[in-house]
Parts: sequence; structure tokens; C-alpha cells
Amino acid sequence: NLVHPNYLYTMKLSALALVSVLGVAAAGSPQLSISVRDGSFDGLDGLDPTLKWSDSAASGDIDFEYGIESSVRPTSDIASLPRNVWGKASTDVSGWGVTARAEVDAQARDSAAIEIDADNADADLSVSLTASAGDGFAVKTVEATKGIDSDGARITVNPRYNVETEEADVVLSYANGDTDVKLTASADNQEVTFSQQIDEDNRIAPTLSSSGDISVEWERRLTDDSSLTATLKPDDSINVEWKDDAWTANVNMPIDGTDINGANVSIKRDVTF
Repeated sequence: NLVHPNYLYTMKLSALALVSVLGVAAAGSPQLSISVRDGSFDGLDGLDPTLKWSDSAASGDIDFEYGIESSVRPTSDIASLPRNVWGKASTDVSGWGVTARAEVDAQARDSAAIEIDADNADADLSVSLTASAGDGFAVKTVEATKGIDSDGARITVNPRYNVETEEADVVLSYANGDTDVKLTASADNQEVTFSQQIDEDNRIAPTLSSSGDISVEWERRLTDDSSLTATLKPDDSINVEWKDDAWTANVNMPIDGTDINGANVSIKRDVTF
């Protein structure tokens, strides 16, 4: 199908208006991601272009970062383009590196998603908290990660608690050379993943869970900038991800036994101005 000239004109105006606004805001370079949506569309409706821009500043001992993510789909309503606006502040407090990040949905500005992270390199300990702020402040999740180095191996212990669902679990990780083991355990389910680097270009990682679910991931390095990862979940799906520099393609195929029930395809390209 031919694309109507007015459609292209509107899309150009949308992108130009947004880039102009970001360019006036600061000198940071925006990044354009263009995804191809799954399905059948007329003209350019299958494209989902997203523009991301960020910049940074400093005041005393505090470092600031801020940015915006916006759609650049054709529209005459410029106010509907921004998707989210975020800001982050980082500083050191008594040996702890503390970072606070807030993100606001640009189309629903009545609340903000909050992330607070504290990291102590000397103690090899980090603590993270997520919350929402609007009518009040509500903590959603809390977790901590403790690292231990032992005889060339790296061990991490990561207890997590979801305040909203009152669910808790712990993630134990062990890494030594080409072997990684990850155990995730809660009161209801336990899951273990064994990851083995077979050679310079191939890695395999089977996952087993106490519920009986099994999956196998295989990653193949093609070049320094490209790789292919395939994940098989029997009686569920096959997922293939191909990365080639700024390109990312995903193919997800639901399966039932030996039958493949269609395919969902997504393609994304990042462009830095």
C-alpha cells in the first residue's frame, strides 16, 4: 500500500517538533528506537518509533540525571507524545552510594514510581527499595544483595520481599569460571538455573523448577557485536532473540507438543543522533 503524503508530513512534523523541544532543553543527544509491531498494518502504522533523550548536571556533591521518553508517531496532538519523564539524583553518604530515581507517566501525572538504591562497596552490600508516590508514599518492594568472594568464586545472597503481595523469596548465585548457578526459592516454588560456557562462542543454561517446568537457553556468539539466543520451554514456547549491534529481533512461537501455533515477531533499531 502507498503511504499518503499527509501521513508522512504529519509524522515528520511530530518528530521535528519533539526533537526541537529536546534540542532547546539541553545539548544531550536523543536516541531513536524504531520497533516493528507484530500484526498487519497499512502504511507506516506497523512502526512504533520512540525517542529517548537524557542529560546530566551536578550541584555540589550531588549528581543529577534527567530525561524523557516519547513516541514520535504521527499526530497533531503534540501533548500526547511524551510517555514518561524521569529524574535521578546520586550522592555519597557515610560510605554509601545513594541513588534516588523518580519516573512519572506523562499521560497520568497523578503518581510517580520511586526507586532508591544504596550501595556500600567496602561491605559488598546493596539495598534497594521501590515505591509509589501520589496521594501518599507506598513501599512496593524491598531487597538486599550481599556478595562474598571465596577461593576465586563469587557468591551472592539476595533476599527479596514484595510488600503489596506479602511474598518473599531469596536468590542465591554462585559463579566460578565458566560455570554459574542460580537458585531462586520461595515458600511455593524453587527454581535452579545452571549456566555453562561451553567454549568461547557457546553457552547453555537449563532451568528446572519444583513445579516440574523445564526450559533450556542456548546462546551463540556470532561476532563481537552480534549473538543469537534461543530459549525452549516444552509445551509452552520457543523464543529466539537475534542481536546485531543496534538491531534487535525477537521471534516468539507458542507451542503445544510438537505443534507451533503461529509466531510473534518484533524488530527494533536504535539510532543515536
